[in-house]
Amino acid sequence: MMSINGSLAPALRQNSAEPVGKSGRERRFYRAYGLTIRSEVALPELEATAPAEPDIVITVGPIDHPGPQLVAGTAFRFEPARQYLAWEAVGAFLISDARRIDIEPVPGIDNQLIAFPLLGPVMALLLHQRGLLVLHASAIAVGGRSAIFMGDKGAGKSTTASAMISAGHRLLTDDVVAVDMSRPDGPVIIPAFPQLKLAADAAAAIPIRQAEIRPQAHPAIDKAQHRLHGGFARGAVAATRIYILQRRDRAAISPHAGPGALSALIKFSYVTRFGRAALVGDFAAMHLRQCAGLANRIGVHRLEVPAGLNRIGEAVALIERDLASGNRPE
Repeated sequence: MMSINGSLAPALRQNSAEPVGKSGRERRFYRAYGLTIRSEVALPELEATAPAEPDIVITVGPIDHPGPQLVAGTAFRFEPARQYLAWEAVGAFLISDARRIDIEPVPGIDNQLIAFPLLGPVMALLLHQRGLLVLHASAIAVGGRSAIFMGDKGAGKSTTASAMISAGHRLLTDDVVAVDMSRPDGPVIIPAFPQLKLAADAAAAIPIRQAEIRPQAHPAIDKAQHRLHGGFARGAVAATRIYILQRRDRAAISPHAGPGALSALIKFSYVTRFGRAALVGDFAAMHLRQCAGLANRIGVHRLEVPAGLNRIGEAVALIERDLASGNRPE
């Protein structure tokens, strides 16, 4: 997609909206994951685009679909053509036919809070329904190659991605990594949108040039959104390396051999966060094939990252050398 320079951006923003829908909200057009999105929710996280036939339609209003009872503040129901997700503090979301998202927000909630689940688990499930392998990870483009960072909560996925951007590389996506496994020349990562979430200590230790820090959406959210005005890769990049991050005393990379590689991909795929119930119909078999194909094609490595933000550069240098080597994982 063409980048937006300073002279074109105001005109594009003006042309990216069309008359209001039935909800009374203005419809805006965005581009993310290689798709055109028409949304009644303002999503400044995404890149605006000119009105066009949308691949995804996001509407706001009452949802005519019986949802399950909330348990511990959440409710989920998964069917082959429809997926219902609800959070007591935000509202309900209904994905239909892998192209429509209906939102029934709680009264008075603002767009920034709606965007947290919308651009996270809701979008991840929609992309999964469209046949992509979706990982809970971050991804960086390094020339024509890429690095995917997976790991448990707090492992440093976004922090490592931030350090790579600071070193001159480009963000592909943060949090939701969409891998297209259908390309004949091998799997590719589809770029998302130019934003990543960082804790305050990581943001202070690893400053990113040309980044705008957006206001905190809620006091309970411990990461701030950093909107990039540079350092974003807009084209699909071949999936080259997958790293599982672990905190250790020194920087090191080692292959995650055998069935452990497949298990790791299944563990860190986004859909499995919702359990077996989310893999309805033929999706369970497709998901297993995709994970096995990616593990066999590029493998998985452990990336040991030194504790302490002052040593993150050691991991960056090691990743750069590993990607430059061009060796297929063992």
